[in-house]
Formats: sequence, C-alpha cells, structure tokens
Amino acid sequence: MAAGKTSAKMDIRRYPGFRAITWFCLLLLYAPMLVITIYSFNAIRSITTWGGFSFSWYVKAFGNPDIQAATFNSLLIAVCAATVATSMAVAAALAMVRGRRFRGRDTAFALINLPLMVPEIVTAVASLVFFLAIGINLGLTTIFIAHTVFCIPCAYLPISARLEGIESYYEEAAQDLYADRWAAFRYVLLPMMLPGILAGYMLAFIISLDDFIITNMVAGPGATTLPLAIYGMVRVGFTPEINAISTLLLGVSVIVVSASYLLGRTGTK
Repeated sequence: MAAGKTSAKMDIRRYPGFRAITWFCLLLLYAPMLVITIYSFNAIRSITTWGGFSFSWYVKAFGNPDIQAATFNSLLIAVCAATVATSMAVAAALAMVRGRRFRGRDTAFALINLPLMVPEIVTAVASLVFFLAIGINLGLTTIFIAHTVFCIPCAYLPISARLEGIESYYEEAAQDLYADRWAAFRYVLLPMMLPGILAGYMLAFIISLDDFIITNMVAGPGATTLPLAIYGMVRVGFTPEINAISTLLLGVSVIVVSASYLLGRTGTK
C-alpha cells in the first residue's frame, strides 16, 4: 500500500514545469515539419511569404523526371532490402526465441542489434571501406546490401517481440495432432507471427526509404535515391518543390510507421 502511494507521488507528469518542457520539445521537433508542409502549398516561389493556396509545386514535383527516377530507385531498394532483411530476421527470431540455447547466444543477440547501437556515420564509412576492399563497384547493388544489413535489427525487434508473446503450447498441440515441425510452423506459428512480420517489414521498408547518410556514402555515380535527390536540389536552391517532395515523404513515413505500430499490437491480447 505504501509502495503504491509512493509511486503515485513520484508521477513525473506532476512535477512543476514538466508539461511546459514537454510542449517546448515537441514544438522544436515538429514546428519545422509543419512549416515545410504549409509552404509546400504556397502559390508563389517564396518560402517565407504566403501567396495563396496551390498544388502547383506537387504537380511540378510529380512531373520532374529526376524525381521520378530517384523515387523508383528508392522504392526498389526499400522493397528488396526490407524483404531480405525481414526473411533473415524471421530466421534469427526463430533461432533465438524458439531454438535451443547455445553457446554464444548473447553474443549473437548483440551482433544482430549492433547496427542500432553503432553511429550511422561509422556504419557508412565501414560499408564504403568494405565495398572498396572487395572490389564491388558502388551503385544500387551496394546501397541494397548496406540497407539490408541495417534493416535486419529493425525488422527483428517487432518479430521477436511478437514471437515471445506466443506460448509454445500452440505448436505442441499441433504436433500432438500429428503435425510435423514444418506443418506446425506453417499453419499455427506463422499466422500468429504474421502481424509482427508485417510490422517488421514496414519498419525496415520506411527506414530504408528515408536513409541518407549510409546511402550517400555507398552510392555510386547515377545511383540516386529520393533523399539524395532532395539533398542535391537543396544545394542548388531551396524551393517550394522541395517542400512538396519532403511533405510527401514525411506523410508516407508517418502512415507506414503508424501502420507498423498498429499491426504490432494486433492480437497481442
């Protein structure tokens, strides 16, 4: 009873100034995104003066052949990298959660999650040095390989969390009814894992789609993704067309991440 009263008294939300600090931090994080979104509908070229509502910059962005090519490259790499990374994450989750304990299990878990802990610039430089050392020409292939590597832990976390919430007696009951291990996995475990797998896939997809630092380091001539195209346009001059592209990319990211979160919670009870 005393512990309950103590935890209620130590609710951080009741500390003086906590609410104001929270709103200030949220303002710093999201105000620039809101400004970009608003001025993407500006009818004039200015990015500081409002000249009326218009979709003209979105039309111009959709009609830009360079943006179209960069978007295709980004989607192609994101789909392929997320597919391979999710497949490897499913295998890793089954081995780590459902498999027998083995020597070096903690080390394997640390290696799987290492890309999340290492600074992205370090991963980018290491990837570049590795590709140059083995003689692979920089291009879409090296981007795909690098994205697959750092997408594996992003897909692994929701899949393993989902798998840990599934009791083993479901598979045991299937095996008691004369199902082999593959049938038990295919008809019992896999459907129950599916929300976690989809959540991991969507998370890996959007992280690959939005990545800039690693992509910029391992991309060769002509291998331009959408973030690289936006960066190249910003270096020439900031226009509402960039606002429109950034708003679309931000909208896709919000939708995919929200869907991933909702899928991850599906059926957890």
